[in-house]
Amino acid sequence: MAETETEAALRTLAHNVRAARTRAGLSLDELGRRAKVSKGALVGLEKAQGNPNFATLVRLADTLGVSVSALLEGPAEGRVRVVSESDVMPLWAGGQGGEARLMLTTAGPSPVEVWRWRLEPGEEYPSHPHQAGVVETVSVTAGRMILVVDGAEHPVEAGQTATFDGDAAHTYRGAGDETCHLLMTVHLPPGPTSS
Repeated sequence: MAETETEAALRTLAHNVRAARTRAGLSLDELGRRAKVSKGALVGLEKAQGNPNFATLVRLADTLGVSVSALLEGPAEGRVRVVSESDVMPLWAGGQGGEARLMLTTAGPSPVEVWRWRLEPGEEYPSHPHQAGVVETVSVTAGRMILVVDGAEHPVEAGQTATFDGDAAHTYRGAGDETCHLLMTVHLPPGPTSS
């Protein structure tokens, strides 16, 4: 990704975080405390400096009651959006080549995030519990995965879809001997929440 695109993405992120924090009526100190992000990191982020990791973005979005892509995207254009995988930078990269890309988030009072994931066999992503009311689905399009929710393992194979409440600890793990491709949706509860 060209540096100018990265700078533009950081500027958009900085603007969106600042706007969401202002709407929520939170100081930098209070947002940092609730989201477990240092004040220094937040100051840098709002100045379009630094490179926040995926877990930090998720905690900020949860605390601010918005979707991750509401923090990352510029204003929506037109009635139809078509997003190519190559247009979206991965927000998570696994040690064996897996990755997760947030393709888009639907508009409206109960937004839905649409993600594309690739997991190599044995590769896993552990997620912290989300805010109450978040529901996730995973639809495996190729390969196999193990979905771990509250410590219980659930195999999900190509052609299968699973759903669960996202406020429990959960992990996605590639299984079998081939790459697992899956579409994940995150259904967010309506309206801003306070924690």
